[in-house]
Amino acid sequence: MRTSTRFIGGALALSLMTQLAACGTLFYPDRRGQISGKVDPVIVALDAIGILFYVIPGLIAFGIDFATGAIYLPNGKTAQVDPEQLRGVLDANGEVDRAALKALIETQTGTSLPLDDPRLVQKSGSIQQLAAYGLVPAA
Repeated sequence: MRTSTRFIGGALALSLMTQLAACGTLFYPDRRGQISGKVDPVIVALDAIGILFYVIPGLIAFGIDFATGAIYLPNGKTAQVDPEQLRGVLDANGEVDRAALKALIETQTGTSLPLDDPRLVQKSGSIQQLAAYGLVPAA
């Protein structure tokens, strides 16, 4: 056999084998065993890419993720925070109140983040970023 034919065949076999194992099951094995919940959009997108390239392995990936429950977000967690709720973390000067932000994150995710850590790097946003979320800057 020619080298190019072997290379193409090997690449095709490797890509098919990676698609046969579902994305959610590979990336989040701790999610297996869930019965229902909110669907993780990242896993759906990765499985959809599998359908785009290889129909049968992509459908198998969806089937495995739904059968194992790995496609669902764990324990009712969401993948985003409502921008309306973020308005409450701004103080009168338009600065982010770290205590309020920490409380919001803790109520939404159940995880306590160390926002008072001196190693925390804070980056400022722009007006265009606020406009993308439908927020009006008020200072």
